[in-house]
Amino acid sequence: MIGQEKIALLIDGANLYSATKALGFDIDYKRLLKEFQSRGYLLRAFYYTTIIEDQEYSSIRPLLDWLDYNGYSVVTKIAREFTDAQGRRRVRGSMDIEIAVDAMELAGVVDHIVLFSGDGITTDEFATIGGPGVEGTLMTFPPDPQKRPEAAAVVQKFAAKNFKPEAYTLYSYAAVQVMAEGAKRANSLDPKKVAEALRGGAPVKTVIGDLAFDKKGDITRPDYTMYTWKKGADGKITYIEN
Repeated sequence: MIGQEKIALLIDGANLYSATKALGFDIDYKRLLKEFQSRGYLLRAFYYTTIIEDQEYSSIRPLLDWLDYNGYSVVTKIAREFTDAQGRRRVRGSMDIEIAVDAMELAGVVDHIVLFSGDGITTDEFATIGGPGVEGTLMTFPPDPQKRPEAAAVVQKFAAKNFKPEAYTLYSYAAVQVMAEGAKRANSLDPKKVAEALRGGAPVKTVIGDLAFDKKGDITRPDYTMYTWKKGADGKITYIEN
């Protein structure tokens, strides 16, 4: 991105906030804007987020007001608040459609679209929708478990049903395997006893490899890798591990 190439910045606020919170740092949005302004002509910088209707005070409101005043185009949508079966307060809302529509409208007038988002693009549908424009996209995600020998049999079963177990499919499968092993070790279905049986114990064999947890319950093998969206051997655009 050099010279006067046109750039559009699309920020999925909720996902970026979650990622930075997990990593323990805050985003300096003023510096972020200046960084992309220095790389070319920044045509537009969008910030997308949901808000709760009729909420007297929202902790995100000061940020939205600042962004709106300092060069960002803030796009909001009312989120739906509800209570789940366990009586817990939940909020349901997504800006995916708004981001996708803006990206498609901008595709013909900018040279680069920079998307700050979550792992929702970890699917071949991303390339189906974006076409050649997604080539060169960088993203982080755990190593593709479909390539692991432990997953071969399960992957074949999915293939027989014409289903590709991409993204979190095999990770969800592994989670069930871990819970089943924890219940077996605890000889109980009590969640607290199952968790205790897994903490600091022997690794659990799963379709994504052996998984073990420390005494706090954190996984001992947090692994991520960088992927680039590009054409594979079959000519189709997909995410390929760097």
